[in-house]
Amino acid sequence: MRIRIPPFSLFAGTGNPDLAAAVARALDHPVSPCTVERFPDGEISVHLDEPVRGHPVFVLQSTSPPVTENLFQLLSLVDACRRAAAGRVTAVVPYFGYARSDKRHARREPIAASMVASLCQTVGLNHLVTLDLHAAQIEGFFHLPVDNLTAVPILCDELKHRLSPGTVVVSPDEGRVKMAGDFAQRLGADVAVVHKQRKSGTETKIIKVVGDVRDRPCLIIDDMISTGGTIERAIAALLKSGARPEIRVAATHGVLVEGTRSALSHPALGEIYVTDTVAPHHRDWPQLKVISVAPLLAAAIQRLAARESIGDLFQ
Repeated sequence: MRIRIPPFSLFAGTGNPDLAAAVARALDHPVSPCTVERFPDGEISVHLDEPVRGHPVFVLQSTSPPVTENLFQLLSLVDACRRAAAGRVTAVVPYFGYARSDKRHARREPIAASMVASLCQTVGLNHLVTLDLHAAQIEGFFHLPVDNLTAVPILCDELKHRLSPGTVVVSPDEGRVKMAGDFAQRLGADVAVVHKQRKSGTETKIIKVVGDVRDRPCLIIDDMISTGGTIERAIAALLKSGARPEIRVAATHGVLVEGTRSALSHPALGEIYVTDTVAPHHRDWPQLKVISVAPLLAAAIQRLAARESIGDLFQ
């Protein structure tokens, strides 16, 4: 049965225009016009180019690099919608930046994810939709509904016919064990865990691999790939533990900063699967396979606009 959708507006910042266009196509609904400009001193100016009074509004914007600029665009768009008397404002944030700062590692540090949550609520956000938060407890920083969807089913649908028999799903640290279990359940695979010790924000030390990987291909999973350092060290640890030099990687968010491709140039590494929550910038990387989450986001927007349940989208 086709869901009856009342009128709504869909705005998008400049964080990921290709994904916004793909979501609009999946919805068969246009992206509403808005103007994003920068003053000579770098300040951002946002203007909604159509009325939103009384309308439900969805603002699609990944807070990917440049993270602070894209975050400010998101906040500005939400604030503009509130001040223009929008009926309800939902932010669709496929990649939620600052999520790694979910707790203090030392006494004199901020918790940036909590700061972002406070800012979103201050400007008038009513609802947040995101994908595979780096830390699930970030939902608790918000005093509004948060729907943390997952790209695991989408990635597994792509992987299930490409993996060799006996593949082991590998969590690169203790924090991704649950996600590894979700992959393993869908793929009918075993799980192994790489235990590591973090020395700093950019440096980790591998301690050991727990699980049977000897003479078996491996699929390393993660919520994001930023520098590639965690994956690089996990590959070395797996090969040292006797894994077959047939390794694939799957992650929701392909942040892929400068130098990541070099870090992931190991001859044992085959395909790298990510989604388009972050706009892909490596068009000439044959190993990199980008899977779109546009149908998932479009389905969530469609159901929320119609005030229907999105529970089936978590399965």
